[in-house]
Amino acid sequence: MTELKNLFQPIKVGKLELKNRIVFLAVMTGYGDDDMVTERLKTFYAERARGGAALLTTGIIMPSSLGRPMPGMTGIYHDRFIPGLRQLTDVVHAQGAKIAAQIGLQYYRAKEEGAPTEEVAPSAVATRRGPPPRALTSEEIHQMVDEFSEGARRARDAGFDAIEFHCGIGYMINRFLSPCTNKRTDEYGGSLENRMRFLLEIIESSKRKAGADYPLICRISGDEFMEGGHTLEDSKKLASILEKAGVHCLSIQAGWHECPRPLVHMSVPRGAFVYMAEEIKRVVDVPVVAAYRINDPILAEEILTQGKADLIGMARPLIADPELPNKAREGRFDDIRPCIACGHCLDSAIEGNPTACAVNARAGREAEYTIEPAKRSKKVFVIGGGPAGMEAAAVAAKRGHEVTLFEKMDRLGGNLLLASVPSYKWEVSNLTKYLETQLRKSGAKVKLGEEVSAKSIEEGKPEAVIVATGATPIIPDLPGVAGKNIVSALEVLTGEKDVGQRVIVVGGGMVGCETADFLAEKGKEVTILEMLERVGADIGRTTRWVVLRRLRKAGIRMETKMNVVEITDKGVRASREGAAEFFEGDSVVLAVGLKPNKELTQKLEGKVAALYSIGDCVEVQRIAQAIEGGFRIAREI
Repeated sequence: MTELKNLFQPIKVGKLELKNRIVFLAVMTGYGDDDMVTERLKTFYAERARGGAALLTTGIIMPSSLGRPMPGMTGIYHDRFIPGLRQLTDVVHAQGAKIAAQIGLQYYRAKEEGAPTEEVAPSAVATRRGPPPRALTSEEIHQMVDEFSEGARRARDAGFDAIEFHCGIGYMINRFLSPCTNKRTDEYGGSLENRMRFLLEIIESSKRKAGADYPLICRISGDEFMEGGHTLEDSKKLASILEKAGVHCLSIQAGWHECPRPLVHMSVPRGAFVYMAEEIKRVVDVPVVAAYRINDPILAEEILTQGKADLIGMARPLIADPELPNKAREGRFDDIRPCIACGHCLDSAIEGNPTACAVNARAGREAEYTIEPAKRSKKVFVIGGGPAGMEAAAVAAKRGHEVTLFEKMDRLGGNLLLASVPSYKWEVSNLTKYLETQLRKSGAKVKLGEEVSAKSIEEGKPEAVIVATGATPIIPDLPGVAGKNIVSALEVLTGEKDVGQRVIVVGGGMVGCETADFLAEKGKEVTILEMLERVGADIGRTTRWVVLRRLRKAGIRMETKMNVVEITDKGVRASREGAAEFFEGDSVVLAVGLKPNKELTQKLEGKVAALYSIGDCVEVQRIAQAIEGGFRIAREI
């Protein structure tokens, strides 16, 4: 067993003693209500405190009523918020963890109460699409300094163990720090010291109001990856000045939301940005937090052992499994539900929805999604060994049911096996391994290579049947679709069939894009034909641009608004807005979608005591819906 000698050593941040080196980083949960703390928010953080992290950091708490918060945020701009925030700190402390309030402002501000918000910045410099932001007045800057420091005071009064100022990823403080957005000619612009003046005034004022020794953390972007922005060398200078100003810890993130570089996508190697923390640690004596794409406790241990950081920041891994710290400390590595960096949680936040996790159905629903022992053990059959079936079988067995899972293939995983084929999606295979492990440990019986029929199921006399038979590829009704040069995307990804050098992929959704990427890596010349206006329209917002960037870099031709008319042995005939075009190719890959396999469900209706359908056989779903459906049904039986 790998021994984690450093990960579970205590450390001090200023006067604050932490029991280990694991920090739950700030996340936008969307669980607040009218800027107030809710039971859902408290339960979410209590679960992560119980799971063993030493320090939890809240998502941004707004210090101003003039900002435009995202849905579900919490506020700290009035004393009326203190009682609710005190309840949050109390539940975390009751579980043996410490908690820091992250205080920050984003991009928007109203000139006065009740006025509409507008994008603001130190200077009228646009970094995103749309008109440039309005430059803040000196009076507004002074007001914001007071708002931040009053927020720090309230955080202390609410029982937070520390505060963290959000100074990175292009949010308000960062816009002052960065030369790419701060073009002011007054005392808040020009030199690094002047650009830091806004933050330094916030720190000075906060120390007066909350106490000079009140633990203070600054979360900064080690490298902004923005043209004209801070480089790592600039951030090292900034870090030194912050230490002299009395900051007790530096948490290092990377980039801006706008930067043209993948930061947390699964294609980014694990620990890719640890070097930033390592470099900043060389110039300061306060503890430094490394973060981004660290979802493995063994990697975390290596980072600490090599002296590259003092603390390890995890956000998504602790959403996926809040018990990661305790499981790692106990050596139960194969019981850690893995974060696969799919971006589902980030997509939820961007779309204005409460945070959800693709691999953990309980995230944000800890109070309602409990696993309770069954009142009576039942004989349960699960048909299908994809993610939905495996989750359902394991949860049902853990509740005490007598479960048998049948899978017609010789291995478990279903479409997870295909999803993990593109090289940049290897993290998905870790989810398959985890689900297999939990299924084995649950005590459920697994029968591979056994395709069951409605008759054989009836003869087995189960008290409940969960059908998870998945979906099958759609074969479009086109001339030439039965040609020898036609293969499905699934046949390509499984290696069942080969393709020629020039490949046309019909369908530019997620499956088509991933298949095209897979073939391009094998040296094929690939063209995607998509009938919609956008390639990858069904891919999440945080991931789509990264996928398209990979396709462009690979030289994949992408054609939209294409209506395929005919497939020949020479290629594909299509029309776009009435104009006919012919695309030459040696092979044609069909990736036009999947259709639910409802056949078994229909045959079993009325013939078994209790019948449930989950996963793709209900409707074509993503991992998140499959896992959630399997979990939800299993806990109801």
